[in-house]
Amino acid sequence: MAGHSKWANIKRQKARVDAVKGKTFAKLSRQIIVAARSGIPDPEGNFQLRTAIDKAKAAGIPNENIERAIAKGAGQLGSEGSNLEEIRYEGYGPGGIAILIEALTDNRNRAAADLRDAFRKNRGNLGETGCVSWMFEHKGVVILEGTVVEEQLLEASLEGGAQTYELNEDDDESFAEVFTEVSNLENLNQTLKEKGLPVREAELRWIPNNTVEVTDSEIGKSLLKLMDALEDLDDVQNVTANFEMSEQLMSLSMRYS
Repeated sequence: MAGHSKWANIKRQKARVDAVKGKTFAKLSRQIIVAARSGIPDPEGNFQLRTAIDKAKAAGIPNENIERAIAKGAGQLGSEGSNLEEIRYEGYGPGGIAILIEALTDNRNRAAADLRDAFRKNRGNLGETGCVSWMFEHKGVVILEGTVVEEQLLEASLEGGAQTYELNEDDDESFAEVFTEVSNLENLNQTLKEKGLPVREAELRWIPNNTVEVTDSEIGKSLLKLMDALEDLDDVQNVTANFEMSEQLMSLSMRYS
């Protein structure tokens, strides 16, 4: 939709890098701990761990912090991190917007209470499991940085078993996203690298089957406040929603802070 921004792009534009850097470090460290715990604590043989480490490095997390998180996940530094659970929460934002939240928590009751409070304060409702997840598909996404020759991308994507790709521009930055089934993400990521394409990162992402266009400024303001409140919670790893918003309305709505 021309002139509109998908949530993945909205997140890039509204990120307050300096303000949330500490939280970003903590969230990415948790991802590394869980990845190291769920497989071998060696990135060469653990794709989930390798992608978590790549994200951490891209965010500027020092190597010693990364190594400490791997050691925690491997149980080499006591039991810290051993109680972390991966939980998905679902709810509705202002205007009936569907929202999916992925959390890593060592206290289910605290996580649910914090989420419920954030929804309540921002015109939303935390729902039951399954209330909105049917509106999304779980996909593997490989993100390429810079300008990519489309013919080369098409050939490599087909060879890697991709379903589709998109060429994007955001704040004068060119990038491409290649989508695949969750089970094929590691294969696609490796194929694109072997073909010499500039892979920045690979991730799992919930993608809405259909989107709702937000045109009301009050709903837009409340919605972005809710998304910020959810992402600021320590237990929350990722928030996804099924709305589109024009660049102009997004700029207006972000002036609430």
